Amino acid sequence: MLILRGAPALSAFRHGKLLEQLSQKVPAVTGLYAEFAHFADVDGELTADQQQVLGRLLKYGPSVPVQEPTGRLFLVVPRLGTISPWASKASDIAHNCGLQSIQRLERGIAYYVAGTLSDADAALIAAELHDRMTQRVLAQLEQASDLFSHAQPKPMTSVDILAGGRDALAQANIDLGLALAEDEIDYLVAAFQGLKRNPNDIELMMFAQANSEHCRHKIFNASWDIDGQAQEKSLFGMIKNTYQMHNEGVLSAYKDNASVIVGNVAGRFFPNPETRQYGAVQEPVHILMKVETHNHPTAIAPFSGASTGSGGEIRDEGATGRGAKPKAGLTGFTVSNLRIPGFEQPWEQAYGKPERIVDALDIMIEGPLGGAAFNNEFGRPALTGYFRTFEQAINTPHGEEVRGYHKPIMLAGGMGNIREDHVQKGEITVGAKLIVLGGPAMLIGLGGGAASSVATGASRQTWTSLRYSAKTLKWSAVARRSSTAAGSWATTTRSPSSTTSARAVSPTPSLSWSTTVAVVAASSCVTCPMTSRAWPRTKSGATSRKSVTCWLSARSISSVSRPSASVSVARLPWSAKRLKSRT
Repeated sequence: MLILRGAPALSAFRHGKLLEQLSQKVPAVTGLYAEFAHFADVDGELTADQQQVLGRLLKYGPSVPVQEPTGRLFLVVPRLGTISPWASKASDIAHNCGLQSIQRLERGIAYYVAGTLSDADAALIAAELHDRMTQRVLAQLEQASDLFSHAQPKPMTSVDILAGGRDALAQANIDLGLALAEDEIDYLVAAFQGLKRNPNDIELMMFAQANSEHCRHKIFNASWDIDGQAQEKSLFGMIKNTYQMHNEGVLSAYKDNASVIVGNVAGRFFPNPETRQYGAVQEPVHILMKVETHNHPTAIAPFSGASTGSGGEIRDEGATGRGAKPKAGLTGFTVSNLRIPGFEQPWEQAYGKPERIVDALDIMIEGPLGGAAFNNEFGRPALTGYFRTFEQAINTPHGEEVRGYHKPIMLAGGMGNIREDHVQKGEITVGAKLIVLGGPAMLIGLGGGAASSVATGASRQTWTSLRYSAKTLKWSAVARRSSTAAGSWATTTRSPSSTTSARAVSPTPSLSWSTTVAVVAASSCVTCPMTSRAWPRTKSGATSRKSVTCWLSARSISSVSRPSASVSVARLPWSAKRLKSRT
């Protein structure tokens, strides 16, 4: 591993703000210096020319004088078993510049904190300097070699229901963070006892994500009895009622990843695959719309939570029908009172907040930046949005209660266009291929759907473990490539009935790769054999469960009747699985 110093990591303004923040937490802090540290996993020695090229590539950063570092080192690097978005882009650039012997570039920030610090002080400082969900702190530069360590994948495990019965699954529910309800545990026990075999951890995790509140909206879809009278509609049914009563001009609603309404006829600039020339094609340009929330991740990590919320919405737009084009975004936030220091308002009272989430002011400082960041890096403008605060004390039969948004609403939405022939997903036929677009499996984004469904009364240890495992990465570069690949057949004059066109495009949200493949196959009554070791993954030694049930907001799955040439254009890791008829 090569270690290369970089430029100062903080502007003068950011340096001053961070030093003030650390001094408030730890009064013993007297100084701070931060610079980028680069780590290169190389296959052999670099020549003098290659070293010069690499040095030029890594010269960037704020125009701040470089200092000779002094003080205690806090090296912030990506979590073990992950690849940072920066590393993905930087490694590609290095390879394109002829540095093929560099297997991977990674970056950290070396913070040097001056002062007489105890171990307790160091722990407080480390907590302020890194995001535990996506980063870790090291004490020496050489320890970063762990970022490139390779390990053999661990085998999957099973839960011994046949011998341990319901208690065995109930314990696995806690250990794996499945967030299964009591009736779901009973259902699984009965099902596998009937099959006379034990479930493996992959099956349990797939079931937990697909049946989580996050994915199923079980409360919103539940039937209601009020004063003994069965209600005609669920909460979700009431929302759909408007569409059912007035559906003129709506081409698709409540059945795909975004809704579609009728658009005008206009000229779209497409390449003609026969003449290899671009030209205007007059056709209906239909409008797709999508709004969703990303509340749980934003409550615990505002920047990355809002960022991946926008990323997931972009992915869903592109995965509508047989492929669509995202064009413009929006972000919105509803939080509790901000209580800005030195600017508190008369109506703002300090009621406290749950320990597991950040306060409203932090959400509104970091959240909008995260949402805008993903939109900008993807190449889609975030043109509009909203922001409001609300807290109110009300009288109830149980006394006074305070209603508010300590757990925020983070709204991610957008609009785009889709071709008329691509509005509806096609049927997936026997022998079709499923192409996975996106980054490799990593030790991150584990059980996101279940994590947001864990009861609020869960223990602090359970919450802490789940929330830090479930966090995913802001990987806008891969999202852009994935969208380009999925959208290439959406922006061509080739007939959508062609053998190479996409039959359907589906996103992989907290469902993960494995569950999405199962859902896609089941939608057309076919089966798809999966080999867990075949999924693209990092060499982190992750178990099969973690590899096939992790998720990234940048992933999607497309089905084609034969491998599409557009996949190679995007240069993404992909995996094709041939479908078999369901028996």
